[in-house]
Amino acid sequence: MWIDTHCHLDASEFDADRAAVADAALGAGVSRIVIPGVDRGNFDTVRDLAHGIAGGAYALGIHPLFTPGAREDDLRVLRKKIEASLDDPLFVGIGEIGLDYFVPTLDDARQQFFYNEQLKLAREFDLAVICHVRKSQDKVLKGLRVHAVRCGIAHAFNGSFQQAEAFIAQGMHLGFGGNLTFERARQIRRLASDLPLEAIVLETDSPDIAPSWRYKGRNSPDQVPGIAKVLAELRGIDENALAIGTTANAHRALPRLALASA
Repeated sequence: MWIDTHCHLDASEFDADRAAVADAALGAGVSRIVIPGVDRGNFDTVRDLAHGIAGGAYALGIHPLFTPGAREDDLRVLRKKIEASLDDPLFVGIGEIGLDYFVPTLDDARQQFFYNEQLKLAREFDLAVICHVRKSQDKVLKGLRVHAVRCGIAHAFNGSFQQAEAFIAQGMHLGFGGNLTFERARQIRRLASDLPLEAIVLETDSPDIAPSWRYKGRNSPDQVPGIAKVLAELRGIDENALAIGTTANAHRALPRLALASA
């Protein structure tokens, strides 16, 4: 059994064959697909999609790339959606939230405002977070510390070993996906090889970050086993052991996901 802890299955790239993509993932042994929200406009979409596919789960949040169009009232809407979802076994946390310093046009103060306000919600409702950490590991970590959020996933992690250890010490898990399948991605492969297995969860970030065999193509959640095969080879462990370990890790990273799977 595999878990894709990060898949934007609601993306327009899947409009033509979304049901088939979900079925293919299930057929490949991916028993859970976590679909994070990105802005107010897709909160209901990801919830309905999670309920509409086998193995679906969802998170709700405002992505840093969507902060230019976000309004403060979106935080009120997010709170209401969270409150309405607390009894929903498929709701697993707050995400995708965080900071992005790769895109130069994003306003730092605006990003920080929405990130910190969402961390406050995570703390208030005792929810895990799914964090976007592109070129922003230290500042994302600072926010987690300030707001005492100690559970979740640093998605598509690509920091240093020191940063990785700091996230782990904070109680976070680290998401790895298609990037580790590229031989040139030496730092990511070293992290995936040498960090404690207990800290690692698998993800695709579909339709993005496709593995090497789909370079520049559309990624999809059925690719998790192939990504896992590469990771197992890098670590020199059995794929079944990796499946058991990363599934348990996903349940620790997103405790409500374990309840949904019970």
